[in-house]
Amino acid sequence: MLVGMDHARGPDTPGLNPSAPAHGSAMKTDPARAASLFEQSVQIMARLRAPDGCPWDRQQTFDTIRKYTLEEAYEVFDAIERRDFAHLAEELGDLLLQVLFYAEMAANEGRFTIGDVLDHLNRKLIRRHPHVFGEEASRAAGNRADVDADVQGSAAAVLRNWEEIKAQEVATKSAQAGAASVAAESRLDSVSRAMPALAEAAKIGGKAAKAGFDWPDWRGLLPKIAEETAELAAEAERGDAARTEAEMGDLLFTVVNLARHLHLDAEMALRGTNLRFRERFRAMEQAAQKPLEDLSPNELEQLWQEAKGREQG
Repeated sequence: MLVGMDHARGPDTPGLNPSAPAHGSAMKTDPARAASLFEQSVQIMARLRAPDGCPWDRQQTFDTIRKYTLEEAYEVFDAIERRDFAHLAEELGDLLLQVLFYAEMAANEGRFTIGDVLDHLNRKLIRRHPHVFGEEASRAAGNRADVDADVQGSAAAVLRNWEEIKAQEVATKSAQAGAASVAAESRLDSVSRAMPALAEAAKIGGKAAKAGFDWPDWRGLLPKIAEETAELAAEAERGDAARTEAEMGDLLFTVVNLARHLHLDAEMALRGTNLRFRERFRAMEQAAQKPLEDLSPNELEQLWQEAKGREQG
């Protein structure tokens, strides 16, 4: 799918390569083949956006395409979660298409090209992996942080170096942008707003915890959840929509931080609950002798409990 619509696939469509390696055995990336196919993808995207290209693709803007980016990212996430590797390659292709689309639109506007995107990526990977590419190459790629490249196979050491190099990059960019002062910045500035709210809340809580602003342990969050629930109920009773929304956010933020203290991912926990609810609700529909809409609350609750019982059994 090309960002919301299908395009005809001819006999020379990339991906239909009869010489592609067979599935089911160990595979090794062929850089030359990948480079050739990527070049073809770039050419196809340019052709679609050309004056005599596809009218739909030519009409798109950054604002009209962005909603598909999140959708494609979640489709990749879903394929991974379901271990649907048969379709994961296709979903990754759809996600890569978003990058190609944005880069081509940017090139059309004289902002940057896909080459600039790749250059930024390559330099970042080399810059943040001095233990792999060497300190000299890392510094040539822009690393200004003083880190120990001898990580001795420790993933934790790699992560520490990554964070230090990243922090130095942020400081350098701030200085180049003429920031008023470091004191005017917040350590939370490093937490991107461009992520799902649950993930953002967890990262914010983690950053604040490093400054000592946190609950001692998960038990301390339980009364806080009760407090936030009471405040939410009070605002809901008053009928103040704005305040009710704010209190709902406070409650969700507290629950996310409880998950963080328990070393759980709130997003993963909620996705698991969503899946269980889907399965139980489907079981209710299958077990009901008539439409669910025609059943009483007690009958619906009984079906729900039966579905849960079968699941646990």
